[in-house]
Amino acid sequence: MEASPTLIEGRLHDLGDGFTVRRMLPVLQARHVGPLVFFDHMGPATFAPGSGMDVRPHPHIGLATVSWLFEGAIRHRDSIGSVADIRPGEVNWMTAGRGIVHSERTPPDERRDGQSLHGVQIWVALPQADAEVAPEFHHHDRAVLPTIRQPGMEAVLIAGSAYGQQSPVKVFGPMFLLEVKLAAGAELALPPEHLERGVFLVEGAVRWGELDLAAAQMAVQAGPTAPLLRANADSKLLLFGGAPLDGERHLWWNFVAATQERIEQAKADWQAQRMGTVVGDEDEFIPLP
Repeated sequence: MEASPTLIEGRLHDLGDGFTVRRMLPVLQARHVGPLVFFDHMGPATFAPGSGMDVRPHPHIGLATVSWLFEGAIRHRDSIGSVADIRPGEVNWMTAGRGIVHSERTPPDERRDGQSLHGVQIWVALPQADAEVAPEFHHHDRAVLPTIRQPGMEAVLIAGSAYGQQSPVKVFGPMFLLEVKLAAGAELALPPEHLERGVFLVEGAVRWGELDLAAAQMAVQAGPTAPLLRANADSKLLLFGGAPLDGERHLWWNFVAATQERIEQAKADWQAQRMGTVVGDEDEFIPLP
């Protein structure tokens, strides 16, 4: 019997200056969906001229981060020397592996002029065999990401594989991440090759099986088959998921690991400032909580 989707409302956090982040994963109902262990919905927020987002240098281990924006721009810098601005339709994919430090700030032009910012940040747990790989960073322009079209549907394949296409973004296991636009009345079958899947509605209204979703809501479902998605209005959504994780993960602050011992080692390394500094952003850092 086909499993019904589970609704996730998320938890809203106000970071000040009208900038809110809604934590969708992990939650009690879903610690992970495929390899996705963390999903934050940022904004929408409007920054006045002279203000912006400033996420000071902080570390990660055992995961890859992906940022996807609907509006605005963010500048990424890291401890392996990467510098890249991300804008809507582009991908910043950072593989932390055994350890990386990065910062995320509003670029100078957008800070001067003010901007609207809206997007998601996602953590993908690395398979245990790849958890200690060397850190990497890759930026991908919109032109290299596959576009998928079906009646009433147009999608961008951000990462992984779906609908017979493969994103050029380097991933470490079976997964998919898509931005989808559905016209009112259109129906869509989710990629059948992935056993765990989720839907995050950015705008519009959709029905997934017997569940109605409104903007900023998520639903997750697992099993060999999934209900059809139907758009009750013109809608924009993210579809995501993949193969089940190869074991549970510990999440503490910005660290993801298969053992608590590895988390403790990362804490000690950061506290002793053994994880490096962000090139071009060396003056600040976020202390260990």
